[in-house]
Amino acid sequence: MCYDISYKITLDSIEEYFGGMIEIDPQIEMDFTTSVHILAQAFKKHPVAIMDDGVLKLKAFEWGVIADYMDTPEKVKKMRNSMCNARSEKIIEDRKSYWHRIRAKRCLIPVNGFFEHREIKGWKTKVPYYITLKNRPMFCLAGLYHYPNRPTNIETGEVVGTFTIVTRPANEIMRQIHNSGDNANRMPLFLTKDLEAEWLNPNLTDDEIQEILDFEMPAEELDYHPVYSIRTTKPHPNEGSKIDRFDWPNLPPLGNNDGQLQKALF
Repeated sequence: MCYDISYKITLDSIEEYFGGMIEIDPQIEMDFTTSVHILAQAFKKHPVAIMDDGVLKLKAFEWGVIADYMDTPEKVKKMRNSMCNARSEKIIEDRKSYWHRIRAKRCLIPVNGFFEHREIKGWKTKVPYYITLKNRPMFCLAGLYHYPNRPTNIETGEVVGTFTIVTRPANEIMRQIHNSGDNANRMPLFLTKDLEAEWLNPNLTDDEIQEILDFEMPAEELDYHPVYSIRTTKPHPNEGSKIDRFDWPNLPPLGNNDGQLQKALF
């Protein structure tokens, strides 16, 4: 699933990306210098584009939907981790799913790229990869959003919108990178710029939403490379950042996950 994204973008660049047609919430206050890696389960605020009464707006929402049935702090703490991603198959097809219930609340999440881990036989740890779209230094991932029916901040009484990133079955490249775990062989819902705009169209029918959910970004449109570490504070051996390439010794090529065989060849 998609739990790790990268975002070092100015608000001006977002305004330019949307052709100057987006209304930016003046209360957005974010330190973009710390956003090389954002972890879903930290539930941090992130700029999210929504269509609100016919107006395209950028608001700061927290990652991880708080559903209406999470009616106590204990339930929020227990259940919210599972609400950071929404499986595309449940949005239209599964009428009992919470994602079906909020399918009209569609949003876009601006990113520079995202991270995923690859498992290799015989290796103690998975190898992290950084994935972007070619010729698109910034792009948006499709998501859903929801305003909780209770304060997200108990101390201040503030109600902050929450969002989830939509995932779908992986394309050829992403199947080789995201190749293990309970949610293996999935990737975020990448869209073309035209489909990003269409995703926010409030007048879409369920069939039209499903057509967008069925879109598979071609593997050749992805750029990707291994990186050193994502979720730890281990310093990069070459003093690089978390998105910088790191050439792991004896790393098998994609499609070959037998690390023991690769070591033997060298």
